[in-house]
Amino acid sequence: MKYQSTRGHAELRSFCEILLEGLAPDGGLYLPTHYPRIDAATLARWRGLRYHELAFEILSLYIDDIPADDLRALTARTYTPEVFGSTEITPLKPLDRAANTPEGVDLYLQALSNGPTLAFKDMAMQLLGQLFEYELARRGETLNILGATSGDTGSAAEYAMRGKKNVRVFMLSPQGRMSPFQQAQMFSLQDPNIHNLAIEGVFDDCQDIVKAVSNDLDFKRRHHIGTVNSINWARLLAQVVYYFAGYFQATRDNGDQVSFAVPSGNFGNICAGHVARMMGLPIRHLVLATNENNVLDEFFRTGTYRVRGSAETHETSSPSMDISKASNFERFVFDLLGRDGDRTKQLFKTDVEQHGSFTVTDDEFARTAEFGFVSGTSTHADRLATIRDTYRRFGVVIDTHTADGLKVGRECIDWGVPMIVLETALPAKFAETIVEAIGIQPDRPPAMRGIEDLPKRFVVMPADVQRVKSYLSEHV
Repeated sequence: MKYQSTRGHAELRSFCEILLEGLAPDGGLYLPTHYPRIDAATLARWRGLRYHELAFEILSLYIDDIPADDLRALTARTYTPEVFGSTEITPLKPLDRAANTPEGVDLYLQALSNGPTLAFKDMAMQLLGQLFEYELARRGETLNILGATSGDTGSAAEYAMRGKKNVRVFMLSPQGRMSPFQQAQMFSLQDPNIHNLAIEGVFDDCQDIVKAVSNDLDFKRRHHIGTVNSINWARLLAQVVYYFAGYFQATRDNGDQVSFAVPSGNFGNICAGHVARMMGLPIRHLVLATNENNVLDEFFRTGTYRVRGSAETHETSSPSMDISKASNFERFVFDLLGRDGDRTKQLFKTDVEQHGSFTVTDDEFARTAEFGFVSGTSTHADRLATIRDTYRRFGVVIDTHTADGLKVGRECIDWGVPMIVLETALPAKFAETIVEAIGIQPDRPPAMRGIEDLPKRFVVMPADVQRVKSYLSEHV
């Protein structure tokens, strides 16, 4: 399997070559040259596999430069009940009950947040840590990871990489824009290979800095800079697995369809669903749910993608989705445009960077429905109502982002087609809004109690690329 840039760069790369790099040399994102198609016999064989076995089967379709036995061992070490809390790894929680499925259940939450940092990002980041350590040892090299986070990516990356040999992490986050719990998870880490940079701006400023550094090829190669953001294909690939796992739990027959509702900010999580659907997983709809920062919902309603400036980016109670430049969206648009790298480059490098927006043609916009996408928006009032209703009716407490997905997912249910809402995080990470909604403090694991009171280690820095580069140069 080879990988190509969404912006048409001629060179094709192997998986392990792109694993440690992130962006392509032309600023594009890597995608496989094709999506392997899964036939009915393969789907039937996969149905009975354990999660780590399923992960190996899917990853091996895209990774042919790691020996199979080594890859199998990496997935087995990653996806264990000890790390993720159950043998299913991502178990389904039934909510609404109706008579339109054999089990009498048509709405589920898929639990993705039982890993070390209580967020779905652990599902990919724990594997990424294993892959990085494996490949760096094989090469005898070091890696300096540069990332941006709106809340959950940072802690997931840092917990996955802390103490890893030959790896340092430099994580940018928007100063004062995360929940106190999210901030404490990151800033309380004292490991010498972890560096937290609190940027005076919004998440998009952090993401822009990461991209600017990644686009400086000389600096990136001289300092061995890599990324764990979802611009890294390996992270997105790991997320494909739980779409298959959720499908197998919600269905009995491989002819059945399901839909997935996905809280969406940077488009990485739902892009993994797009890949699963392109592989042949019977997905009826991919339901994209945004918060008040509804750039993506606007595109799927109008065909216009218009990024917002810092002043227009709302600070919300689902802060991990407070994003107006969805970096993974370029991967989907590349597929939407028939994999036309030149046109993709025009839209993102010229139209977005110079004019702040682009509009696809009517024919191109019509194809979004062919790819199964529908969308909707949720507000703070919607989140409170959904959290309150879910607790009252089912005794289940959900976090604010999951509430966005549940609210929009309910609006898009097709009769007879199970709807799986992807859980984003455990409610303990957003306790203030949970208390506002239902008047109780959400439970948190013993290891996470009192972390807000621990000593913190971080550096505040302006949103300036050169300042970040200088810090990297001094600490790599």
